[in-house]
Amino acid sequence: MRAGFPDFRLGSVLATSFTATLTERRGDAVERIPTPQRLIDWLAVNGLAVDSCTTAQLDLARELRESIHAAATAGATQDALPASAVHVINDCSIQGRAAAVLTPEGERRWRLNSASCVEDALSVIAADAISIIAGERDGRLALCASPTCQAAFFDTSQSRTRKWCDMNTCGNRQKKARFNAKEVR
Repeated sequence: MRAGFPDFRLGSVLATSFTATLTERRGDAVERIPTPQRLIDWLAVNGLAVDSCTTAQLDLARELRESIHAAATAGATQDALPASAVHVINDCSIQGRAAAVLTPEGERRWRLNSASCVEDALSVIAADAISIIAGERDGRLALCASPTCQAAFFDTSQSRTRKWCDMNTCGNRQKKARFNAKEVR
């Protein structure tokens, strides 16, 4: 990743990986897409490459990110979906011009054409969010057990009992804290 910026947290679910571009939401928040170029970088890493991004498009991306987080959090806690979040997700979903393509390995990928813009990429992310929030995919929405994180994630583990958004960060940090607390006693 580019020097001076925190690494991206990449997961297997596009929408919740996108919400992870803001981490430690309940502690010292870490913004992982602070500039338009960083959004371009994140989109490229996730197979949604675009050539340019304006500040207004970055603002739209962050609004979508927060809307997905709000709706996924409501889904995880079985609360009503916030109307404003649903509106933003739906608006972003219908604005795009991306096509689903089948790879030789039998996987679905999204293809943006050469004239694609950030809104096209955001529509793919919004569509992914819709599929997980609507319960169309095998898994469950959950919230990270870390008190400083509380990120929404999509649990596809066999038992559906995953506690951490990312075992290498939040899970490891919590296990280390428990171990250190035992050492002090």
